[in-house]
Amino acid sequence: MSTLVQILVSLISGGVGGNIAGALLKQFSLGPVGNTIVGLIGGGLGGQLLTAIGLVPSSNIVGDVAGSGVGGAILMVIVGLIKNAMAGKPSTT
Repeated sequence: MSTLVQILVSLISGGVGGNIAGALLKQFSLGPVGNTIVGLIGGGLGGQLLTAIGLVPSSNIVGDVAGSGVGGAILMVIVGLIKNAMAGKPSTT
């Protein structure tokens, strides 16, 4: 799989992962646009990180999708936690 396709898959999967996490964890949600943007960043970083450390082979699209989706979700939750802490909101509902 070409590098451009891998990057696009990672970004799209990350955006989807960020939005799924935002829907499931409403207390950390940044809104649809925020979830997507943070998910894109997390997906791009997560996919590249997992490939770089060898957890996902570079030609495995299923691994790219899973790693990027999880990366997007994790970064969305982290940013949501930081946003809530700065706003003085409790981390649980």
